[in-house]
Amino acid sequence: MAATSGPSAPVTVLLVEDDEVIRKTVGMALERYGYAVTSAGDGLTGLELFRDGRHDLLLLDVMLPGLDGIGLCRRVRESSLVPILMMSARGDSLDVVSGLEAGADDYVAKPVDTAVLVARIRSLLRRATFSAAAEEPPKPGAGLIFGDLTIDTDGLEVFRDGEQVALAPTELRLLLEFAANPGIVLDRQTLLRNVWDYGWDGDSRVVDLCVQRLRKKIGAERIETVRGFGYKLRR
Repeated sequence: MAATSGPSAPVTVLLVEDDEVIRKTVGMALERYGYAVTSAGDGLTGLELFRDGRHDLLLLDVMLPGLDGIGLCRRVRESSLVPILMMSARGDSLDVVSGLEAGADDYVAKPVDTAVLVARIRSLLRRATFSAAAEEPPKPGAGLIFGDLTIDTDGLEVFRDGEQVALAPTELRLLLEFAANPGIVLDRQTLLRNVWDYGWDGDSRVVDLCVQRLRKKIGAERIETVRGFGYKLRR
């Protein structure tokens, strides 16, 4: 999935930002890169637009009137694994953590650097394309097995005790990275580089919060924390 000027449909982005200047500036910048942008100035309108249309990625500001970005992210995650990128004022650590805990895949700091924003969007879309679900009904088959966890690396499906586990694209990429290195400690910078596609300007909290979400879905004991070093998948 990529933004192109060819005959295929452009990638659609739902931008929810209450500051009109930022909304227009970011929207115009994304359109110059070939994205189709739908905008909203508050969380409730953003939720309505999300439910009424098809969007490839959501770009949400944290501070929104009516329904804030954190609440909007949670509402979206109740029914969708669409990639979500949060925008937060620089230094607002609590906002960043809250957004990631709510299910966001990544975040960018405001004021937004267009080059960084587009790079993060492309990274999220690559993950989403990589983990697109198969159309046929899932059936657990041969794959990597870790206790009660089965990872079908061909069908890109995960099962726990025979039941399929719904993973967001970033969560699946993270699990596959662990599964490719069972019992090996992976530090946060390695995970940022291999899963989030960047080893620069990376915030390790993104890794930590995604690991927390993944643990809730596959079992807290499956991913071990090695203090001072990183994480590893137990065999």
